[in-house]
Amino acid sequence: MQALTFSNLKEAFLFSSNKFADKPFLNNDQGLSITYSEAKRLTLNLAEKIRETGIGKNDKVVILSENNPFWPIAYFAVILSDATAVPILPDFTSDEVSLLTNHSEAKGIIVSTKQLPKIDKTLPLSIFEITECEIVRHTSLVGTKTVEKQVLPSDIASIIYTSGTTGTPKGVMLTHDNFIHNTSGCFTVQDINIDDVFLSVLPLAHAYEFTIGLLLPMVAGSTIHYLSKPPTASTLIPAMAEIRPTTMLTVPLIMEKIFKNGIKPKLTDSRLKRTLYSTILGRKLMHRLAGKELKQKFGGRIRFFGVGGAKLDGKTEQFLKEAKFPYSIGYGMTEAAPLIAGSPPRETKLFSTGKVVQNQEIKISNPDPKTGIGEIWARGRNIMKGYYKLPELTNELITPEGWLKTGDLGKLQPNGYLYICGRLKNIILGPNGENIYPEDIEAILNRHQLVMDSLVYEMKGKLIAKVNLNQMEFEQKYQEMKMAAANFQQEMERKVDEVLAELQAYVNNQVNRSSRLSVVVIQSEPFEKTPTQKIKRYLYI
Repeated sequence: MQALTFSNLKEAFLFSSNKFADKPFLNNDQGLSITYSEAKRLTLNLAEKIRETGIGKNDKVVILSENNPFWPIAYFAVILSDATAVPILPDFTSDEVSLLTNHSEAKGIIVSTKQLPKIDKTLPLSIFEITECEIVRHTSLVGTKTVEKQVLPSDIASIIYTSGTTGTPKGVMLTHDNFIHNTSGCFTVQDINIDDVFLSVLPLAHAYEFTIGLLLPMVAGSTIHYLSKPPTASTLIPAMAEIRPTTMLTVPLIMEKIFKNGIKPKLTDSRLKRTLYSTILGRKLMHRLAGKELKQKFGGRIRFFGVGGAKLDGKTEQFLKEAKFPYSIGYGMTEAAPLIAGSPPRETKLFSTGKVVQNQEIKISNPDPKTGIGEIWARGRNIMKGYYKLPELTNELITPEGWLKTGDLGKLQPNGYLYICGRLKNIILGPNGENIYPEDIEAILNRHQLVMDSLVYEMKGKLIAKVNLNQMEFEQKYQEMKMAAANFQQEMERKVDEVLAELQAYVNNQVNRSSRLSVVVIQSEPFEKTPTQKIKRYLYI
C-alpha cells in the first residue's frame, strides 16, 4: 500500500467505512459481527449524542472499557465529535481513573458497564454507558450545542497516560498526523490487506494495539476479532482454532509461556529426545516440527505474529526462528505513536528489533567507543507533541532539532538493524567503571526452567537478583518429597536454597567477572508489571 494521504483520523475512518462498507470490521467470539458501514452508523449516532452535550473541538472525553467491538466505535465517535480521546487502561483503579479524568479536564466519559463502578458520579461529566452499541445511560451536565469544526493534522487525537516503570503517569499528546504517519510506516513491516484477520489480545488503550492493531487493519479493510475473556492459554488456543487469525500482536510473555511450559518440556521429556535436542541439527529439526504443530494450533493461517512492549527471551526467539514461525519483533514507545523499528517476518534477525520504520530516523547518541552502545534517539512526524501540562519534561525529552530521547540503550549495525541493550537509567556502574546491563543478566536467569521472572540490581557494590520461581516446575521437580516424612516444609526450604545457589552458579558461568551475581534471593509473589509486561522496577529497588 502507498503512503496514507489522510490528514486526520476522521478522514481515515470515513474512507474505510465507505470503501469496505459490507466487509466485517469488528467481531467478537460471541458471534457478533459489525460491518464497516454498520460501524459508521453506530459511530455517527454516538458522535451526535456527544455533540448534543456541548462537547466539541479540543474537549477531552475519557474512554474506559475492556477490549470489545464497541471500543473503536466509542473512540471514533469522540474523533467525529472533533474532541480529543483519553483512553484509560481498564485495569487502572478507581482512584487512578479519577486522577486522570481530573488531570485531563475531561468533559465526558464513555464507559462500559463493567467499568462503571470506577466512575466518580460527583464529577461534572457527561457519562455515556455503552452496551451493545446502545447508549444505556446518558447524563448531561453541559448545556450548549457545538458546531462541527475542521480537524487539523496538528490537533490532538489522543492523550494516552502511560503507567510506566517509573510509577509516574504522564499524558502523551499524540496528534492526528502522528498516528497517520506511524500507521503509514507500519506497512513496511506488516503488509496488511483486506483478507487479513486480526485477533486482538492487548489493551486498545495502549498505543501499540491502537495503532498497529486497530488503525492499520482499518485502513486496509481487514477484520478484527476481540475476545470476551482474558487471553490465557485455556481461552487463547481454542479461540485461535476457531477464528484462524492471520495476524496477532502480543507481548513476549505469551510466547515465552507457550515455549517454556508447553513446547520445550515435550521436546526433552525422554533421554533420547534430550540427547537429540542437545545437538544443533537435532534441535533445529525438532524446532521445525514443533513450529508446524504450533501453526496448526494457531488456526493454520498465521502469517504475522508481532512481539513488542518488552524484550523477548533469547531461547524463545531462537525457537521461533528455527521453527520458521512468522514472528516479527518491533521496538517503539507511546511517545512515538508508537513504532520506531521493526522488520517483516522474512527479514528478522536474531535478537534485533529490525530496521527503522520508513520516513523516520534513528541515531545512537554518544556511543561507547568500544561497544557502539548509546542512547537511541528517534525523529519523524510520528513523535508526540509533548506531555500534557508538562512543558519542562517535554523539553527535556525532545531536542530543539526534534529528536526524541528514548531513554533506551542500543547499537546500530552497518546493515541498519537495531539491537536494544537496556534502559539508560538501569545501567549499573561496575567497580572498574564498566557498564553492566541488568537486562542481559535477567535474560539469562529467565531462560532457566525454574525461573518465571527476575530482577537484577545493585546494592552496596554487590549485584543482587530477585527471582520468582516457576512454582509448577519446582513442585514437579521435587514431587517425590511430598511422599516424604513430616519435615516436608523444612526440606522444601532447603531445596529452595539449593536452587538459588544453582541459579547463581548458572548465571556466573555465563557472564564476565563484573556481571557476576553476589546474591540470589526469592521473590515469593509475582512481580507487579505494566500493561506491556515490564516489571515495575521502582517497586523493588
